[in-house]
Amino acid sequence: MASKAHDYLQPSLFEEDEVSSKKSSTFVDNMSQPVHRWFRYSAGFSGAWVKEVIRAAQSTTVVRVLDPFAGSGTVLIEAENADVPSIGVESHPFVGRVAKAKIQRVAEPDSFREFGLHILKRAKKVKPCLDSYSPLIRKCYTDELLAELDQLRQSWLGCPDEQFSDLSWLVLAAILRQCSPVGTANWQYVLPRKSKANAAQPFAAYRAKLNQMWLDMSERRKGGEHPDLIQGDARELASVPDRWATLVITSPPYPNNFDYADATRLEMTFFGEISGWGDLQDSVRTHLVRSCTQHVSPIVNDTPNILAAVELNPIRTEIELVCERLEKERHLHGGKKNYHTMIAAYFLDMGKVWRQLRRVTADSAQVCFVIGDSAPYGIHVPVEAWMGRLALASGFRSFRFDKTRDRNVKWKNRKHRVPLQEGRLWVEG
Repeated sequence: MASKAHDYLQPSLFEEDEVSSKKSSTFVDNMSQPVHRWFRYSAGFSGAWVKEVIRAAQSTTVVRVLDPFAGSGTVLIEAENADVPSIGVESHPFVGRVAKAKIQRVAEPDSFREFGLHILKRAKKVKPCLDSYSPLIRKCYTDELLAELDQLRQSWLGCPDEQFSDLSWLVLAAILRQCSPVGTANWQYVLPRKSKANAAQPFAAYRAKLNQMWLDMSERRKGGEHPDLIQGDARELASVPDRWATLVITSPPYPNNFDYADATRLEMTFFGEISGWGDLQDSVRTHLVRSCTQHVSPIVNDTPNILAAVELNPIRTEIELVCERLEKERHLHGGKKNYHTMIAAYFLDMGKVWRQLRRVTADSAQVCFVIGDSAPYGIHVPVEAWMGRLALASGFRSFRFDKTRDRNVKWKNRKHRVPLQEGRLWVEG
């Protein structure tokens, strides 16, 4: 008989009254926080909450922080603020570069601003060239707006600087969506047929973002323990030393079919890192945890072998049943969405992540995952329970789940009416 999640619930180091923020699973608070606000990363979570977690841990142990899904660097920034060592691992090349730029905030602010203004001044003299831009980019901007963005890009390319290159790159990357008059909301799919009322003028938006970053850098000149950011895979954690981390704070991709590769297609195409949608598979998707059906289309026929993996032993009975239901249900919806393969591959990947986390964490480590459950085709996937059991099978002692908010409760235009939740999975070493 399968064990229930509540069989393993034990008191955590971090009780609800100590870590009280109910917005831990959203990025909303960060948009008013220095440095965090430089780039809106909707898949992120609250920096203020991370600060509370680190502070609570510092009262009981020596803290070394690991974030295996570092994203745009929220955990790394707060660890540096607290002057504790931290390692972040991020596999998405674009998002990892955002984090790399943000943790360079300790650079000399006036020199950075002077360099950024030099790029802007030079851009106004550059002759724009729009011929090389892809149809996607041409659909997202008028020629006038794209001309200014191209001038900024050419100017940035023509001003290489070892110290400020990534920071000045972020200034431009952060304004791309606000300068588009079509549907390019932050960190969402590009919708060229949808328009928005007010698109920012690139030169003005660049100056405003530059000044914002300069101000944030000026307000905190003293650096703490500088983070170590690794471009790598959370399923391997190859560069993280054994038993190093005493505190893990992270949020893995949710198994809800959001394509994190496609979400950055606008930026990566603009900078020439990819030429089209097809390039995303090799350049981004192969490095990510498989949380989207786009990731698994080539391996649908391999689903039985994936389900047979030893990493899935702790949840085998339940996941095989769910995947069987998903396989049958998809044929009632055109057969295109291979959710059964996605769920199998996702939990296999997460089983590998938990095994690596056990290797790189100290015996008494505390782990917190911000996670949400899923219900493809209305078939519920109990993510928090399955994650907890994978953690126990990897050698951790106990887990508990604290819900922070309900999801999928407004039924209008929703594909199913299964109530979902989001929250924090606390795992004790």
